[in-house]
Amino acid sequence: MRCSRILFDARKSAVFVTDDSPVEPEADQLLIENEYSAISAGTELANYCGLPNTSGTFPYFPGYSSCGRVIRTGSAVKMFRPGDRVLSWGGHCSHHLKREDELVRIEDDSIDGREAAFGRIATFSFLGVRRLNLRLGESAMVAGLGVLGLIAVQLARLSGACPVIGADYSPERRALALELGADQVFSPGEEDFVEKVRSATHGGVNAVVEVTGVAAALQQALEYVARLGRISLLGCTRIPDVPIDFYRSVHLRGVTLVGTHTQTRPRVDSRPDAWTELDDYRAFLNLLSGKRLRIAPFLSEVVSPADAGEVYARLAASKNPPVGIVFDWSTVRN
Repeated sequence: MRCSRILFDARKSAVFVTDDSPVEPEADQLLIENEYSAISAGTELANYCGLPNTSGTFPYFPGYSSCGRVIRTGSAVKMFRPGDRVLSWGGHCSHHLKREDELVRIEDDSIDGREAAFGRIATFSFLGVRRLNLRLGESAMVAGLGVLGLIAVQLARLSGACPVIGADYSPERRALALELGADQVFSPGEEDFVEKVRSATHGGVNAVVEVTGVAAALQQALEYVARLGRISLLGCTRIPDVPIDFYRSVHLRGVTLVGTHTQTRPRVDSRPDAWTELDDYRAFLNLLSGKRLRIAPFLSEVVSPADAGEVYARLAASKNPPVGIVFDWSTVRN
């Protein structure tokens, strides 16, 4: 079994390749054949463009959110068997190897693989919302309405936040947020944006999920967050190009800033404000199965991995790229 994959072979260059070496599981491994893998635009485009606070080295293998089927197991594997559908951190590749303690089975056959492929990405939104410790009736803002933000809007609502507000420059994304449960949406470019948010939340937002990763957006969030409010930094702010007065904006007002990179989550034993990766996989699947979390409205495109070069070039050049893009690995299967 040989593996096809997408790689960034140089800055702003993506290619589809097939490895020469065969992929075979060791005793404690499973061989998974990917069905779909979802693009995480923020992380992948940052590495594609070689931005600061990325590895900056090539080749770089993008992707980390996929679903597929077990097609072979090692002799020591006990909990899975060939044919099982699974979620994993699989990357943009046709096949990959995992241990069974890194996987969660997709029990509900009605779950669409194109939606399940967003499972790993969704867990970041789960962590970003959980770390805010939302209380029933508190106001919440989601700044940035890409995949992570649109999922965070739904999770904030499920957590009891009211009102749930979304912010994005794109009118299409703002419309999606309203469809998915936001009570109000605004453009950060509006002249009176901060005042509108304060007015909608009786003086300031209790809890903010900052998803843009743009320092100017964080600066703006510090203007509309409530006294003693909390901000979870879900987006990766890779370029610190805006000054922030931490004394006046954070210290004096008692604002809490929480880093919510996935590496901060517990490896074992979930706690109320941060679940393990596998527990969040299960929560994602349960919410999908129960029709309480919706992915389909922002699933924009299903594309062939063979077209990766064009897809990433288009994403990098677009000011308003499609929200949810999935690679369909059946299109390149021999």
